[in-house]
Amino acid sequence: MANDLLSASAPDPSYDASSIEVLEGLEPVRKRPGMYIGGTDERALHHLVAEVLDNSMDEAVAGHANRIEVELHDDYSITVRDNGRGIPVDPHPKFPDKSALEVILCTLHAGGKFSGKAYQTSGGLHGVGASVVNALSDSMIVQVARDRQVYEQRFSRGLPLGPVENTGTASNWKGTRVTFHADEEIFGKHRFKPARLFKSIRSKAFLFSGVEIRWKTAIDDGETPAEAVFHFPGGLADYLNDTLGEATTYSDKPFAGTVDFNEKFGAPGKVEWAINWTPSRDGFIQSYCNTVPTPEGGTHEAGFWAAILKGVKAYGELSNNKKAAQITREDLITGGCALVSCFIADPAFVGQTKDRLSTEAAQKMTEGAVRDHFDNWLAADTKAAGAILDFLVLRAEERLKRRQEKETARKSATKKLRLPGKLVDCSSATREGTELFIVEGDSAGGSAKMARDRKTQALLPLRGKILNVLGAASSKLGSNAEINDLTQALGVGLGTRFNVDDLRYDKIIIMTDADVDGAHIAALLMTFFFTQMRPMIDTGHLYLACPPLYRLTQGAKRVYVADDAEKDRVMEKGLGGKGKIDLQRFKGLGEMDAKDLKDTTMNPESRTLIRVSIDEDEPGQTGDLVERLMGKKPELRFQYIQQNAKFAEELDI
Repeated sequence: MANDLLSASAPDPSYDASSIEVLEGLEPVRKRPGMYIGGTDERALHHLVAEVLDNSMDEAVAGHANRIEVELHDDYSITVRDNGRGIPVDPHPKFPDKSALEVILCTLHAGGKFSGKAYQTSGGLHGVGASVVNALSDSMIVQVARDRQVYEQRFSRGLPLGPVENTGTASNWKGTRVTFHADEEIFGKHRFKPARLFKSIRSKAFLFSGVEIRWKTAIDDGETPAEAVFHFPGGLADYLNDTLGEATTYSDKPFAGTVDFNEKFGAPGKVEWAINWTPSRDGFIQSYCNTVPTPEGGTHEAGFWAAILKGVKAYGELSNNKKAAQITREDLITGGCALVSCFIADPAFVGQTKDRLSTEAAQKMTEGAVRDHFDNWLAADTKAAGAILDFLVLRAEERLKRRQEKETARKSATKKLRLPGKLVDCSSATREGTELFIVEGDSAGGSAKMARDRKTQALLPLRGKILNVLGAASSKLGSNAEINDLTQALGVGLGTRFNVDDLRYDKIIIMTDADVDGAHIAALLMTFFFTQMRPMIDTGHLYLACPPLYRLTQGAKRVYVADDAEKDRVMEKGLGGKGKIDLQRFKGLGEMDAKDLKDTTMNPESRTLIRVSIDEDEPGQTGDLVERLMGKKPELRFQYIQQNAKFAEELDI
């Protein structure tokens, strides 16, 4: 027994202190750029400009700058210049042999936005943005004009090429000028798009009425002006009016305003908003925190909608309109076009790319600031208030009617649908909360059938690979058994006959094996949904399941891991149980027992799902990529592989 214990715990001579890798300086950014900018695609590339521009906007919001210049050069390098205070260039107290400029550009978590002394509110908060841009650029030149002197320092891939140099006097400008060129080793063939930059820069100018942004580009894309000046004294109200254009609205003027949080909450910051309702287009909300877009919303959005909803219901009660009580946030957004921008100290975001605000106080402050003003606005213009209320009541009635029809349709469809050995339906009479798992093969379907929640989870096993619909004739689609089974189970038609309201399930989850064949089946299904049922993706109904690749067992301890790297880490660390670690690789979902499948992949409390979505800024690019990878032209696939092979990691071949 003692010998067994000694052999089990004997050290691995190849695993010693030299095995521990320490990444210094900005190496972590170049090693894992996705952790800092969300990937290496076109969206991530353009995020570099946002990081540099946010620093200049912070100077403007703090009252130290009123002009920003952005220029796209013919070599696809970018220059961002402001007339602010200029980055400090004197020696840093903690690193006396380095300038503050070098510390900021070459060190993660170095900046002037931690204590709140230099900036009360700022878009940058972790001291990460500028250094990340430096790390991912093969060339960066920073020029600073302070005290009538010009200083310059050059960098490449996160490293200084020399010290800060005094390059002369500055009689007619002050501030910071940053020029950088994104590294092709990181971003491949992706290039800055003038139209995309133009749009984001223009929106920044709307967010702070005190700044003028000048745009210039040497790249002619046929649609973007070579030069432009943006200055909008009306702020978000101008932005909303410009966005809606000639669309008919229920109020002549939007409900818009600005409130300083100090006035009501004693906290630094403010909130600005603008909203109007129109029957001419679908509703939307665009939100920002400290001029940074938050496309996934967050607490400031939640507070804004709470104020609007409470105000509308209160006005309905005063107007003796009892139907106003059934209005929900969903109804407000239908036809409600809104912009919300808040400035707060020390904001908390989800992720470095700041897609979602998570600061809890922002919800209460935004709701409190907007609510009183909305009540007064409704009372001051009863004609517009009545029209908006009638519109929202109508939306609520239509929503309730659709829900009732869907419940009835689902009940009748459940009775009519007969797919023996195929669809295993759930028992819920409503769509809300239901899920359809599209599984690979009958063996996987057997485990999933035992692991599912019978009330809300349905299963549809597919035999083999679904037809690649890209380029297939419509007659071939109509005669394909797997596609017919799928459309029947979903309760919808194909292409122009698809109506998202007809979907019988809330979530459609593709659940395939964690191998090459499984990935191919998932790709074919996503291609099918993208080409034939696109609104299902746009409205957030399509997901991918994430089954584990391994199960590790040690005594009573059981751990599931998703890949080889995680498996190796767990094997080295141990599970904390007794005896030898038993390792099982799941070659397919069919090898997993019901408990494995439920705990890891199907139970909403413990599983991980990936939502399938399309980049809203570049929707056309997704279609191009699908055509290249899934279309009938192999030369396009070969070209894509040649361009992107160098970025592939951990190939399983």
